Amino acid sequence: MTRRTDWTPPETEGENVPDSGGSRSSRAGRGLPRPERRDAPPVQQDPAEQARAICLRLLTGTPRTRKQLGDALLRRGIPHDVAEEVLSRFEDVGLIDDASFADAWVESRHHGRGLARRALARELRTKGVDSVLIDDALGQLDADQEERTARELVDRKLRSTRGLDRDKRLRRLAGMLARKGYSEGLALRVVRQALEQEGEDTEFLDCRLPDP
Repeated sequence: MTRRTDWTPPETEGENVPDSGGSRSSRAGRGLPRPERRDAPPVQQDPAEQARAICLRLLTGTPRTRKQLGDALLRRGIPHDVAEEVLSRFEDVGLIDDASFADAWVESRHHGRGLARRALARELRTKGVDSVLIDDALGQLDADQEERTARELVDRKLRSTRGLDRDKRLRRLAGMLARKGYSEGLALRVVRQALEQEGEDTEFLDCRLPDP
């Protein structure tokens, strides 16, 4: 005779029963829209701080004029009034010094490249150096020093022109000095002396040389 059992386990109110079938009740909140993620807006750098960083980076290892730095700041979108304020501050503390820049430029380019005063002045103007500062810097080169440098340039070039005809030698040597900013009169005088030392006939130059 089979014994009948009518007992069933009582339900426990509030008890969490694992749902092995993955029912919706076991994943409360799944399917609800998630809050939209918004990235924080980029932090805007202060223009003055940005200008100072640009100037310091450009000045690292290479002196520059105020105009060169000012042009660089404007190209990078720094407002004009902010750029002027930062540049003036850099001048006050000696980080920008156009006078020293011009002096160093003349010293380096004359002795290193043999450039004459005219060529040096042209280069400094393109870099925004004031004309008064240019004149002061060029004052370290007198006419005698300029002529000595021209002679040294011709002496170094003279050997490579040997074997050329006289007129071609003249054009090559005088043209080299002209490209470096020497006047035509000085160039012809220096070249004539160099050719005469090698035994060249230079009487044809009398009509080209300016009166002393």
